[in-house]
Amino acid sequence: MIRIRHIFKSIAHAIRGVRVVFGSEQNFRIQVYAAVLVVASGVLFSVRIYEWILLVLLIGSVLTLELVNSVFERIVDSFKPRIHPIVKDVKDIMAAAVLIVSVIAAVVGIIIFYPHVADLVRALP
Repeated sequence: MIRIRHIFKSIAHAIRGVRVVFGSEQNFRIQVYAAVLVVASGVLFSVRIYEWILLVLLIGSVLTLELVNSVFERIVDSFKPRIHPIVKDVKDIMAAAVLIVSVIAAVVGIIIFYPHVADLVRALP
């Protein structure tokens, strides 16, 4: 049986998790601000529906992967101090994963927004 109260509790815990990461991770805050800028730009330039789908998927991917990265960092820090070389490797590998997805998202964003910005620049007197 589905219990609405449990669903709301789960949502509240998830929101708390986002707040924890937002409050403690600078990169997550930067990525959230970038996401807001991308959404505002999408509205401003009236991007097509398929472009919205790509933008939303990429924003979700970057933010989700940053959350996973934060989880990994906390877990490995709890097992071994930062001085252990494997801890450094795990953190660097997770950071690389976030970087790769972020670069891909940026490239797709440039591909989507470049024509709109170019049209805007050409229309300037």
